[in-house]
Amino acid sequence: MTKKDESAEDKTTKQEEGYFVYVGKKGVMAYVLAVITQFSEGAKEVRVKARGKSISRAVDVLEIVKSKSEEIKLEAINTSTEEVETDDGRPLKISAIEIVIKK
Repeated sequence: MTKKDESAEDKTTKQEEGYFVYVGKKGVMAYVLAVITQFSEGAKEVRVKARGKSISRAVDVLEIVKSKSEEIKLEAINTSTEEVETDDGRPLKISAIEIVIKK
């Protein structure tokens, strides 16, 4: 993963379609807090996105958030493969996941 790709992770953003939490290398509870904060601010839907080794961390976030509140439900899980360029210019395919959670 290039430095540009790494800096794109670890962010919470609001786009027109809803709220996004990008899971990266931080601890799981940082992302759980980000999701819970979005719901407490009125979001009806939050999308948790991750790539590569962070996919398991995104699933952990989902399970912890679901256990904290019975009104939060899993809406959908979408998987894909993204192609990024390595530092030496070679294409690299990385698995990605998007988990849609609704309140």
